[in-house]
Amino acid sequence: MEIVKSECAKCGIKIKDRICRSPEGQGAAFCPTLHQKKIIEKANEESLKSDILKFAHEASVQEAECYINRDVKPYVLHPTKPRVQEVCEFAQKMGYRKLGIAFCSGLRNEALSLTQILEAQGFEVVSIICKAGRTPKEHIGIKDEEKIHFGEFEPMCSPIAQAMILNEEKTDFNILLGLCVGHDSLFLKYSKAYCTVLVAKDRVLSHNPCAALYTTGSYYARMLRKGF
Repeated sequence: MEIVKSECAKCGIKIKDRICRSPEGQGAAFCPTLHQKKIIEKANEESLKSDILKFAHEASVQEAECYINRDVKPYVLHPTKPRVQEVCEFAQKMGYRKLGIAFCSGLRNEALSLTQILEAQGFEVVSIICKAGRTPKEHIGIKDEEKIHFGEFEPMCSPIAQAMILNEEKTDFNILLGLCVGHDSLFLKYSKAYCTVLVAKDRVLSHNPCAALYTTGSYYARMLRKGF
């Protein structure tokens, strides 16, 4: 049986008329709601497992609580909470007490602010910087011309060490703060605790990656050409 590739990003059906939003809705030829029913059923069964159900339930509750005046009809979305507040509230819902912060050295000030916020909300906080261990980049085969600063000692980012240290601390929930592309992937792979991303690093756009997506019709039109 041929597998239908999901391409939801290309769906041209109005949101309110999509089959994924309404039982009376429509689906495109690549719609996973129509063509991936067995996988969706398997995923739904997975979400009912005892160790998953509470997490999934509280995540959905948290999503709704980010909007106010939901009883007003017709309803217009009225969000009120920044993501850092969401993280605190979700962790409280889950009964987490010890939170881990894995942060980039370039966001050390933000890591301190986050720590202060979390501690003010009653959490115990363990934070670990990306350069912990001062492991030279040569350890993973980096050549001098591949460094940021040629001809100088340069410690590598150690996301695996960050994850393992937080694992050793037995954190309940880990927060990623500006880890590099790829380094965040390794941290997520090795972390034993559930994780959330508070900040996605974007060195040019003040850690707002969506700005490049919003401006592909102007400033970042070059990104629509192969090779940029």
